[in-house]
Amino acid sequence: MKKTVYFSDNFFSSGETEIFDEDQKIIGKLDLRSAFSAAVDVNTPSGDIIVSGSFGFFSNKWFVKDHQENEIGELRERFAFFKSIYEYKAHGRGIYRLESPAFSRDYTLFDANDELVAEFKRIDSFFESPAFQLSDYTPDLDTEELVAVVMGMNAIEKRRRSQNGSAAT
Repeated sequence: MKKTVYFSDNFFSSGETEIFDEDQKIIGKLDLRSAFSAAVDVNTPSGDIIVSGSFGFFSNKWFVKDHQENEIGELRERFAFFKSIYEYKAHGRGIYRLESPAFSRDYTLFDANDELVAEFKRIDSFFESPAFQLSDYTPDLDTEELVAVVMGMNAIEKRRRSQNGSAAT
């Protein structure tokens, strides 16, 4: 049961963008709440919140919450040489590993048994806002939750690049 969706960040990282399925039908909305914070809401097409994601207070961890603000998962970067690795703890549902080879735009998400759960890739061009194609292979994590995880990974990478850039000056 593969489900593929497409979504994007905005150039200024604020405002709403649509989430599309393979048939280019709008199946939801991504609300990038503010250009000054990385918080996002994944909404139904009518605007009701399904899940949200944001950094914790003074934290580099990305927290995913359901529509009632209950924390359902936590994403954090893991240290690795020559590749990017993230860990997603889906509370009560397992720990997942998100990884990508160095300099790649393709990511894979594995469960604790190294089974493929999802994969996504950046499909944007050089000057456009980041856009993503997400293929979800599991019923254990909702596609909307995975969208929040992908946006969290993107936010962590933006924050790291920003910190590395300011440290060089």
